[in-house]
Amino acid sequence: MEDKVLIIATGNPGKAEEFKDLFAERGYQIKTLADYPDLEEVEETGQSFEENARLKAETIARQVNQVVIADDSGLKVDDLGGMPGIYSARYAGEDKNDARNNAKLLADLGEIQNAKRSAHFHCTLVAAYPGWDSLVVEGELAGQIADMPRGDNGFGYDPLFYLEDYGKTLAQLDPKEKNKISHRAQALKALDRVFDQWLQEEGK
Repeated sequence: MEDKVLIIATGNPGKAEEFKDLFAERGYQIKTLADYPDLEEVEETGQSFEENARLKAETIARQVNQVVIADDSGLKVDDLGGMPGIYSARYAGEDKNDARNNAKLLADLGEIQNAKRSAHFHCTLVAAYPGWDSLVVEGELAGQIADMPRGDNGFGYDPLFYLEDYGKTLAQLDPKEKNKISHRAQALKALDRVFDQWLQEEGK
């Protein structure tokens, strides 16, 4: 294992920056899948956020022999039985189209009379290393589904995810403000509290 290196199982530079902010003060170098172009993509065949995150983290950790952190995130809408859930990115089709996903969500909720429209953004993070018990943490952000998209910031379902305390959707918030309260931010805080202890206990 290369000392003080953490691999984040993403090609998204924005996600990587969030982890850099957390682990830089610990002296860790953050790498992403972009630093390992020869790795095969891990298919997310799990039936839960944890299964998908665990699948990515543990598979890649075995290939690179490093600590790997993977996440799986999505939107859970109460009146839709927790959907789209793990299918959030592909809710309207395999091409991962944000606009069509949002349109389908509004259409599906429109068929439910007196829908409360309450929802949660969920994030599960899994840290893995070969031969160790993986570390699993979660974070959630509660909100409501708006009646129409609002705001130009963010991505995915952010234009529909309304926060009553702010009177805005996530897409109307400043990105820095969003990153302080997001489901991933909550999961990162949970990871921060237990990561060092996990390293000490599993690395003995």
